[in-house]
Amino acid sequence: MKVRFGYVANALGLWNASPSKTLTFARYSALPKSERIDKLKMITAQNLLHSKRILHYNIAHEIELYRFSSSLVPLATHPEVMWDFLTPFKNEWAELGDLIQRYKLRISFHPNQFTLFTSSREEVTLNAVKDMEYHFQMLQAMDALESGIINIHIGGAYGDKITSLQRFHNNLQELPSKIKRFMTLENDDKTYNVQETLLTCEKENIPMILDYHHHMANMEDIDLSQNLERIFNTWNRRNLVPKVHISSPKSDHAFRSHADFVSLDFVLPFLKMAKTLNQDFDIMIEAKQKNLAMHKLIEDISALRGIKRISGSSIQW
Repeated sequence: MKVRFGYVANALGLWNASPSKTLTFARYSALPKSERIDKLKMITAQNLLHSKRILHYNIAHEIELYRFSSSLVPLATHPEVMWDFLTPFKNEWAELGDLIQRYKLRISFHPNQFTLFTSSREEVTLNAVKDMEYHFQMLQAMDALESGIINIHIGGAYGDKITSLQRFHNNLQELPSKIKRFMTLENDDKTYNVQETLLTCEKENIPMILDYHHHMANMEDIDLSQNLERIFNTWNRRNLVPKVHISSPKSDHAFRSHADFVSLDFVLPFLKMAKTLNQDFDIMIEAKQKNLAMHKLIEDISALRGIKRISGSSIQW
């Protein structure tokens, strides 16, 4: 069983390399009209440059998994802005794509919690479609559609899970099939548990990302070992290695919050469970210390008997 590890957005330790510099609409509106587009372009150029620096860091450390920031382009989907962020940066997107292709990197996006398809309000669904299209356009601009994904949660329950889930299926029809093909769903720490998310993914033929920390916070009476193979099998439609999110609780009192690093004791039961399937899979680390937490967890896991580190970010068990 081969397991690869990755991290989210920021490579801590790289000086001034945030890929998420932003611009509020209020600040944008306060600028003279002649300066607005230049400001958007300047911030986007910074974010793309920093993303390229981070990819080079990943390549140097043999890190094949990476989640891009969703904030690469300020105000990309704001209804009063909606500017062309592709044409002016055609070369920059292509440079990122070249690195992704050349070094066989697996990349992803994770839109924010407002990108959902369970709302009864039409404008919420339309905004979700718009946000999914924005992420799809970035994947397309980087020529990263082959293995790229856009991961979201099912959404809210609004006091009635059954009705909300039916609304999810109905509203999802508004998403163009060319974009839906790159969509994944993740179980929640409060609302939709592993079983509900899995059934939804199977019905829509969408790959499911298991978030182990979320499951432990919202496990009810579900036996994960009885569902894990089915979860992994949802990836067959894309012919991709299954992907899992890993983090650990900040404390017993703040169980749902992510800790700075990942506790081996917390995640080891899951790793042992996955080992019984003898299935390769990828792990995205969602700890506060980003790449540093990833490096530490790999070192901790590699110290276990029977586990061999085979690259900067992968192990063989």
